[in-house]
Amino acid sequence: MGLPKSILTEDEDLAFERAAEERHVFVDGEVFSTAGESWEHGTASTNILRSLANQLDDGPCEARSGNTEVRIGPLPKSPKRPAGLYSYPDIVVVYGEPKFLDEHKDVLLNPKVIVETLSESTEAFDRGLKFVRYQQFNPTLTDYILVSQDRPQIEHYQRQKDSSWKYTIHQGLDAVVMIKSIKCKLNAADVYKRITFASETED
Repeated sequence: MGLPKSILTEDEDLAFERAAEERHVFVDGEVFSTAGESWEHGTASTNILRSLANQLDDGPCEARSGNTEVRIGPLPKSPKRPAGLYSYPDIVVVYGEPKFLDEHKDVLLNPKVIVETLSESTEAFDRGLKFVRYQQFNPTLTDYILVSQDRPQIEHYQRQKDSSWKYTIHQGLDAVVMIKSIKCKLNAADVYKRITFASETED
């Protein structure tokens, strides 16, 4: 199935996405294909999901993989308008009962923590428009974490009580990222397990 050539409404995008075999990102009426992931990207994402899932266990939170679509923004006033942003975070954590867009239960509205493993093709989007929308329209989101795949670096944005965001950068394989909102931590050594960086192979 090819990409639609015209601007879509949200309803049209949902119908297109539910019939498509591949995943897409919807941004204000435009639909974009998602690029395939590198081996390192997949390894880091799998390591993160495993770590968080083990820590959350039977608690009130649940970690999901990159097949969970999230709507970034308020509920639409009209399904016929093109405004809105739908994407698939690499890792999303939900606190308590998940809230969905409609009866299909395939578009999440209340993410608690989102982790994106950065890639060259999506980094600008993850750092820019996507995060701006999250800050403006998703009040349930408390933590936004960006994981580099080409070096041991994890960036952590935490929502404060006054709705501002605190930024912390963690570098090196000894780093530990504390995610207090869900009582979890990410050890860089675990995140980057089985990943060899270019600097390690150079003489």
